[in-house]
Amino acid sequence: MAAEGVPCPDVLVQIAAVRAALNGVGRIILSDHLRDCVVKAVHEKKSEKTLRDLMRSMDRFIA
Repeated sequence: MAAEGVPCPDVLVQIAAVRAALNGVGRIILSDHLRDCVVKAVHEKKSEKTLRDLMRSMDRFIA
C-alpha cells in the first residue's frame, strides 16, 4: 500500500486490522488449548510442565 502511494493513516488502519485479526485467532487457539490440553494435563497429573509451557506461550502472545 505504501509503495502505491496510499496515505500513511490508511496503511496504519490496515495494520491495526491485521493485528486485531491475529489477536482474535490467538484467543481462539488459547481457549482451545485451555479446554483440551490443560484440562487433560491436570487429569493426568502433568499440570506443572503444562502450566509452565502455557505461561511461556502467554508471555510471548501478550508481548
